[in-house]
Amino acid sequence: MKKILEILLEKRLFILLLAVIVMGAGIYSYKKLPVDAFPDVSPNLVQVFTETQGLAPEEIEKYITFPIETAMTGLPGIEEIRSVSNFGLSVVNIYFKEGMDIYFCRQLVGEKLQEAKESIPEGFGEPKMGPISTGMGLVLFYYLKDNTGKYSLTDLRTIQDWIIKYQLLTVKGVTEVLGIGGFEKQYQVIINPQALLTYNITLQDIIEKIKENNLNVGGSFIEKNGEEAVIRSIGLVQNIKDMENIVIKTFDGRPVYLKNIAKIKIGGAIRRGIQTRNGVQEVVAGMVVKLYGTNSSEVIKNVEEKIKEINKSLPKGIEIVPYYQQKDIVEASVSTVRDALLQGILLVILILFIFMGEFRPSIVVAGSIPFSILFTFIGMKLLGMSANLMSLGGLAIAIGMLVDGTIVVVENIDRHLKSGEGKKSIFEVVKTASAEIYKPIIFAISIIIIVFLPLFTLQGVEGKTFRPLAYTVALAMLGSLIYTLFLAPTISSFLLKNKVGTGKSKGEILLEKMSNSYKPLVEKFVNHRKLALVIAGILLLSGIIIFPQLGSEFTPELKEGTIIVRLTMPPSISLNQSKKYAMIVEKRLLKIPEVKEVITRIGRGEVGAHTDPINSAEIYVILKSKNQWRKKGDQEYIEKTIRSELGEIPGILVNLTQPIEMTVDELLEGVRAELALKLFGEDLNTLKEKADKIAEVLQTVKGATDVQVDQVSGTPQIVIVPDRKKIARYGININDIQVLIKAAVGGEVVGKIFEGTKRFDIFVRFAKHERDSVNKIKNLIVTSSNGIKIPLSELATVKEIIGPRQITRENGQRFITIQCNVVDRDIGSFVEEASSIIGEKVKLPPGYFLTWGGQFKLQQQANKRLAIVIPITLLLVTLLLYSSFGSMKNATLILLNIPLALVGGIWALYLTGQNLSVPASVGFIALFGIALENAMVLVSYLNQLTEEGIEVDAASVKGATLRLRPVLMTALTTALGLIPLLLSTGTGSEVQKPLAIVVIGGLITSTVLTLLIIPSFYKWFRK
Repeated sequence: MKKILEILLEKRLFILLLAVIVMGAGIYSYKKLPVDAFPDVSPNLVQVFTETQGLAPEEIEKYITFPIETAMTGLPGIEEIRSVSNFGLSVVNIYFKEGMDIYFCRQLVGEKLQEAKESIPEGFGEPKMGPISTGMGLVLFYYLKDNTGKYSLTDLRTIQDWIIKYQLLTVKGVTEVLGIGGFEKQYQVIINPQALLTYNITLQDIIEKIKENNLNVGGSFIEKNGEEAVIRSIGLVQNIKDMENIVIKTFDGRPVYLKNIAKIKIGGAIRRGIQTRNGVQEVVAGMVVKLYGTNSSEVIKNVEEKIKEINKSLPKGIEIVPYYQQKDIVEASVSTVRDALLQGILLVILILFIFMGEFRPSIVVAGSIPFSILFTFIGMKLLGMSANLMSLGGLAIAIGMLVDGTIVVVENIDRHLKSGEGKKSIFEVVKTASAEIYKPIIFAISIIIIVFLPLFTLQGVEGKTFRPLAYTVALAMLGSLIYTLFLAPTISSFLLKNKVGTGKSKGEILLEKMSNSYKPLVEKFVNHRKLALVIAGILLLSGIIIFPQLGSEFTPELKEGTIIVRLTMPPSISLNQSKKYAMIVEKRLLKIPEVKEVITRIGRGEVGAHTDPINSAEIYVILKSKNQWRKKGDQEYIEKTIRSELGEIPGILVNLTQPIEMTVDELLEGVRAELALKLFGEDLNTLKEKADKIAEVLQTVKGATDVQVDQVSGTPQIVIVPDRKKIARYGININDIQVLIKAAVGGEVVGKIFEGTKRFDIFVRFAKHERDSVNKIKNLIVTSSNGIKIPLSELATVKEIIGPRQITRENGQRFITIQCNVVDRDIGSFVEEASSIIGEKVKLPPGYFLTWGGQFKLQQQANKRLAIVIPITLLLVTLLLYSSFGSMKNATLILLNIPLALVGGIWALYLTGQNLSVPASVGFIALFGIALENAMVLVSYLNQLTEEGIEVDAASVKGATLRLRPVLMTALTTALGLIPLLLSTGTGSEVQKPLAIVVIGGLITSTVLTLLIIPSFYKWFRK
């Protein structure tokens, strides 16, 4: 090691130059890092959407969903297949193993879709893959504001679909722009059935004639005067007049035009979703979806700039108004942890100056912080990580630990310079002092990195959430090790001077006073080891008693600053009635002082993001800035106010969530709440009956709120069943009846009209008053092959039944979900109590079973893996300690620091009312490393003193007194580095706070243990 140090000191200018290059690369990497609010925990998912006109959920399941599921089964890397069959829409979610390339997954699905298409009956829809995005991909929502009042909802939707959408799609990183609200423009052919009878024309005749009279053809080319002239025959209809003049047939020698049979007008397409605002108006809105793997902040910034450009080109009085964008939570989250990081750095540097007492040594030690942080940014860039709440949070945790190794090196060099070695050159002193403590430093920092190993092994959501934190801690500690080994000696050789005969520094005076107070105390413990044993035992016992009283959860809820109120209305409700209810709720919400604006999405717009039925509404509650809240920063208070303001709305279920939380919950478990029970079984009626009973039981459990059961039934259906014997007598085919029902009642797209590059459907349908009741449907006229006119009621039974609202499946099995949120208690104890009560009060038939999902499932998965990996990690640490000290007794003494450090963390959680969560577990893991590091420093020095021949008790007292400064400095720098996270109230602080509480609480007990218990126990555990 001395040889390496000699080379370093000889090439010290070159080493400094390399350090400057590394730091420059770190600054460059930081500027290029993607910025997100939170690690993207979305699963590796490919979605397949199939839109079909008019089919009920049971038909969607049978003819579309099942063939797609079957085709996908067996694909390499598949973990799960989940589907939803809704009215007119099938959604199949195919989940692949983590780590598989998303484009490869899409390629596999794309190939299998061809096979699935062959199994889907003709005319039942075309399966298509969803956008190349994730659950965090919905980065910006906007609506169109008409300041003039002269544009219709159809006009605004046309502007959205044909101007705004295509311009936003040109923005780099945008993969899709989805519209909702208003009316999609159509050229509608409203048929008069009486005219059909008058002119003896069938509906199929009209459909065929429109198609025959709306086409262009090319006639290749001719040669003319040595040139080629292209032949074009223009036959596409251009406007309503062209359509009106389409000849359907000749009647009594006169042409019968389309206008004689139908009214042709511009209207709005059938819609399955609308958007409302502030309880007073419908609006046209759009959602921007970012491409998988792109930088959220950069995409949002580019979209915002593009919106400014588009606003200038829109018709006068129309503007795009963004109402929700991820940028707000990204900036707030990153700002929270960045501020905590900067404040932590300042506090750590302050402690360094106080304890070191001199400017030059403090500068050497403080230099470790910027070098290690910038080194970490290089690693993050190479690993493709983003700067987010968790990755930057890892740096905040590590801040205090980054200086630990450098403190030991610089303090040892400083001690040598004052010990009479001043006659030696500064190079010799630095070389000798550094070489003495390199081995324990390498071991100590290596152990800190190793104790974070459990976080690297986490999988799924918990892995994606916490691995970035582990990576940044490991990278930062590696950077600090490089600085300690190579740069600290080099910089010390420039800045530190020989100090023989110099007076005491302020730091030494402070240390002397602390040592004078500390020495009698440690002597008492060394001389009364049984007292130390009793105190340690009491501490340990208190932790064992308190631990079972802690609640448990996956992570504390991250408050995003935007609340979503989900309304689930009766399954039979119409879209217009849903709109009325939603607008009533909007008006109530606007009475709350903290609410700035309220925008509601009912049902679904363009397929690709949301698949909700029309009885489902999502109300985005946009809040004012936090300084305008009655209780500053308290989003829970606003949520309670919302629940109170809405109260019990007859026939409507209310659930509160947040944008990102809702999307991720839905993609992971298919629900939009933090906790879900899935009841699996075959019969929908049995599923509904048992689910309602479970929900009833759940509502009796303390803490349950927003309890809801999936609405799988309750949709009125009018079922038409042709009588095959009767239709055979008239020579009528099933197809004749089905075509009539589809076109007359449901309507049929028969072509398009082009307006420049814009294209709009030609839609044929009977007039509303001719198809708006069961009797009208029964009286539809079917024409036989020989021209006989027969009412539908003579050929088929028409009956009204109650059918399914939607059918959900997972891995080929039907299931129904009971979802709820938990307030004022932890999820772990809630699930334990609820499981017990449900087991007692709800008996399930054979073949039916329950599973818990949502946050509880994630917590269980994380705990299960940590329970395996942490003991393995401790075994590995034990082996390292043994190889370092050559003594199992020494290793055991150092490991004793861990349980007493944990006691401090447990008490800290208990006293602050926090639950045992995964962030708290991360805090305990960080405690392992910090506690072991301090114990290693002290035991190593005690061994050194006893080897020099000093009696054990005297060595214990002397060693503890001399190591007082480094032990206190490492503990205080780590604790103060986390104080800003502990006190922060910004967005994301909820997730980091348990971690900071555990580490600070544990540091108190572990520092007491290191300074008092280890010296007293050393005699029993020495080599």
